[in-house]
Amino acid sequence: MEFVIITGMSGAGKTCVVDSLEDLDFFCIDNLPAKLIPVFAELNQAASEYNRVAVVTDVRSGVSLAPSLEESLKALDKMNIPYRLMFIDADDDVLLKRFKETRRPHPLNDSSNPSIPDAIRSERALLEPFKEKADLYLATSNLSAIQCRARVQSMFSENQNGNMRIHFMSFGYKFGIPSDADFIFDMRFLPNPFYIPNLRHLTGRDDEVFDYVMSFPESVSYAEKLKSILETVIPLCISEGRTQLVVGCGCTGGHHRSVTFARLLFEHFTSKGFETSISHRDILK
Repeated sequence: MEFVIITGMSGAGKTCVVDSLEDLDFFCIDNLPAKLIPVFAELNQAASEYNRVAVVTDVRSGVSLAPSLEESLKALDKMNIPYRLMFIDADDDVLLKRFKETRRPHPLNDSSNPSIPDAIRSERALLEPFKEKADLYLATSNLSAIQCRARVQSMFSENQNGNMRIHFMSFGYKFGIPSDADFIFDMRFLPNPFYIPNLRHLTGRDDEVFDYVMSFPESVSYAEKLKSILETVIPLCISEGRTQLVVGCGCTGGHHRSVTFARLLFEHFTSKGFETSISHRDILK
C-alpha cells in the first residue's frame, strides 16, 4: 500500500494536490482528523482494498492537530505501516492574497488570531515541525493550477526502473527563487540571447536559442560541471532514502538560458535511465 499523509498551510493548494492524486488512481480522504489516521491505515491494510491512498489532515481540526498528528505518525511507525508525509506550502503574502480573493475565513482566524496575517503566522508555527519531517515538499507560490498538477504527477507517477525521480525547473530570478528546489544553479553569467534581436522573442525550447547558448565554451564547460555535480550527488541522495530531487536552473527572466540548461540536464539524465520531468515556471511571463 502506498500511503501518503498530506498536510500544510491553509490556502496553499491541498485541494489541487488531492485532485491530481485522484487522477493517478489514489483513493483520497480530505480533512481526516489526525487521530483517526492509524485506524484508517490499519483497516485499509487489513482489507487490502486500496493500493494507493492519500489523506489530508490540517488545522481545520483545530490546534490539536500538532499533538494528534505527532502521535499518529509514531503509531504508524510502531505498526510498521509505511507512509510518506507531504507538506504543501506557499509564501505568507501569497496566502494572504488568496484568502482575500476567495473571501474564505482562515481556520485559525478567531479571537486569538484576530487578523488573517495573525492566523497564518500561528498556523506556520504550529506546522513547522511537520514541514521539517516531510518526505515530500511542494511550494505553490509561483505555480498555476496546471503547473501544480504537473508537479504532483511527476512526484507520484509510477517509477518503472526504481531510480530517483528528478524534476528540472527553469525560472527567472526576477520572479523569485523556487523554495522547493533542492539545488539551484545560476545561468545569469552566460551570454544572453535576449540581446540578439532575432532570438529575443524565442525561448530555450527553440533550437536556435539552445544552439546559441551552447555555442560558447563557458556554457559547455559549465554544463559538464553541473552534470558531474549531480551525478555525484544523486547516488548519495538515493542512499539516504530520498526518491525525488528538484533541480532549479535560473536566469534573469526565465526564458532563454535557464530553459536551455533545464532542457540539457533533463535530456542528459533521461538518457541515463532516470525518471525525469521538466517545467518552465516563468516562460510565459
